[in-house]
Amino acid sequence: MIWGELAALGTAVCWSFTAIFFSYAGRRVGADVVNRSRLLFAFLYLLVAHRLLQGAFLPSGVEPFRWGWLGVSSLLGLVLGDAFLFRAYVLIGPRLSMLMMSTVPIFSVLFGRLLFNEAITGLETAGILLAVAGIAWVVTEGQSSDEPANQRQHRRGLLFALLGALGQVTNLVAARYALVGDFPTLSATLIRIGIALVVLWGMAAVRGQAGPTLRQWRDSRALRAIMAGAIVGPFLGIWLSLVAVQNARLGIASTLMALPPVLLIPLEFAAFRQRVSRRGIAGTAVALAGVALLFWR
Repeated sequence: MIWGELAALGTAVCWSFTAIFFSYAGRRVGADVVNRSRLLFAFLYLLVAHRLLQGAFLPSGVEPFRWGWLGVSSLLGLVLGDAFLFRAYVLIGPRLSMLMMSTVPIFSVLFGRLLFNEAITGLETAGILLAVAGIAWVVTEGQSSDEPANQRQHRRGLLFALLGALGQVTNLVAARYALVGDFPTLSATLIRIGIALVVLWGMAAVRGQAGPTLRQWRDSRALRAIMAGAIVGPFLGIWLSLVAVQNARLGIASTLMALPPVLLIPLEFAAFRQRVSRRGIAGTAVALAGVALLFWR
């Protein structure tokens, strides 16, 4: 069955829509407000979904080892990994940051082999390389405009982007350990989001930023975008990502989940009428050829 691969592809689609919603909201109220608010709304959505599908608002009887691994996964991915990535966006720009993030599938293949003894066939290796090459080709277009003047800043930005990529990989590894024994992925998603919510809103409260965050909700357009982005991002997107990690090999799942830079090309054209270059079309074709190889049976 290819449910894990389909879930990973669904994750990429969700995160592509998330980027559009959160980019719009971030320009209106700021990235920190969006980051905190998205987790709060996603947690509320997850509570309702968990009640409908699992019969209770909160999971019960969760073993301590699962709490531990899900806590590690949440901190590495949703707290530290995202924080490093957002900082890299500021220092070296989104394109070069996303280029560094495109290394996630390569690291995932290595971790999958070392930790879970996951074998990758020659055809699948070719698919991963094609997909990563297509993504890299797309995100480096026009790279010169994003280059910083300061080399020290450039090196720091690359380091933060690499740490963001490693945070993403280790977050997936930790999630895989937590999901053994067919543990419900919806319950795992709720726990991960809940832990990140407590950490980020706790830090905001200590810094006196909780109240100002809530006051930014007066911007109704930004609020609607955040609520919509929370549905396709930390709610559906993270849920599907855990389904993918539980049912597909780590390297293949992470390759498919790394496709948003490619999928954003048609979405940005549809939403903003942004011009699509020949290079963007070619990179998309290469990446999709790699995806086709990964689904080849």
